[in-house]
Amino acid sequence: MNWINNVVRPKISSFLTTRREPPDNFWHKCGGCGQMSDKKALEDNAFVFPCCGHHERMASDARLRLLFDEGAFTPIAVKDVPVDPLKFRDGQRYTDRLKAAKTKTSLADAVVLGEGLLEGAPVVVAVQDFRFLGGSLGMAAGEAIITGMLHAVDKNAPFILFAASGGARMQEGILSLMQMPRTTIAVQRLREARLPYIVVLTDPTTGGVTASYAMLGDVHIAEPGALICFAGPRVIEQTIRVELPDGFQRAEYLLAHGMVDMVIHRHKMRETVSRVCRLLMAGTGAALAETDKKRKKSPGYIKSMNGHTVSGKVVERLARGSDVLEPEPVDDAERFDAAAVESREKAKRDAEAKAKSRTLPRNGAPS
Repeated sequence: MNWINNVVRPKISSFLTTRREPPDNFWHKCGGCGQMSDKKALEDNAFVFPCCGHHERMASDARLRLLFDEGAFTPIAVKDVPVDPLKFRDGQRYTDRLKAAKTKTSLADAVVLGEGLLEGAPVVVAVQDFRFLGGSLGMAAGEAIITGMLHAVDKNAPFILFAASGGARMQEGILSLMQMPRTTIAVQRLREARLPYIVVLTDPTTGGVTASYAMLGDVHIAEPGALICFAGPRVIEQTIRVELPDGFQRAEYLLAHGMVDMVIHRHKMRETVSRVCRLLMAGTGAALAETDKKRKKSPGYIKSMNGHTVSGKVVERLARGSDVLEPEPVDDAERFDAAAVESREKAKRDAEAKAKSRTLPRNGAPS
């Protein structure tokens, strides 16, 4: 009886009552409201927390699968660059940090390139992965950005960049900073080829990346709540000793102050990017061809389409005549009307002049 009571019963009891513990990375805490969500539900919802809509950071492979048709894309190879040319060492050797990051993420460096179809149209995409040393810009990342842009020129396809970075990689010193002008020159190659350059700013996009290619796009789209800045808000507060406004340097704040063009929910990002690409690609070729014929006859030409001279009316008519919808529909009351603005300014000037004439009669005495 002792054997049954001491051994058999406890084993049966443990078999019936023991629960399997979930793995360590099963639960994820929302950065917006603090609620917990399981990993599978978060992946199915494109890493957007259903509780409050907070956008979690995404890995590069998940981002590419979410964008391309049926999640299918072809990786683009990037040539090798020197590793640790400065023989940098702080708490540990730079080469050891690189090995650890490559083992953790299974990536060659912070930028991943892919090409494929976006709603049937070919595109080239670059994604910065914040998991790899904070998405920092080094020689390998800069080479990947340049390779992607030149590949887009060769394929005559739009180039889409998903930016997420803490800035330049300090372990590479001046060689890292030199990637800023190098990528800027590659952006100019896109402009000369009259190809769209779409930048999607994700959380966080800071430092030298913001100061170079991340803010040189034709259209800048931001994800909700993304931190977008050069120097962070904590650094600014400590420097100027002034409390910053709520939401400072977040995507919505930048939209209100004209730094980005749109703030788009991740669930609508794919269709929005596709619509913008079709709009720019439809307008570029046809509008330039028609504009060249009438360049000397018609006034009112504007600088548009990657810096090339085209007619604004021609672009709008051709774009609306195609199957392209507006990238971000707005009400007519919110549209900019130059004639209405000029009329309001004229009425304001007339009213001020009339009020001034009443207060100062000819004899100098107030009326």
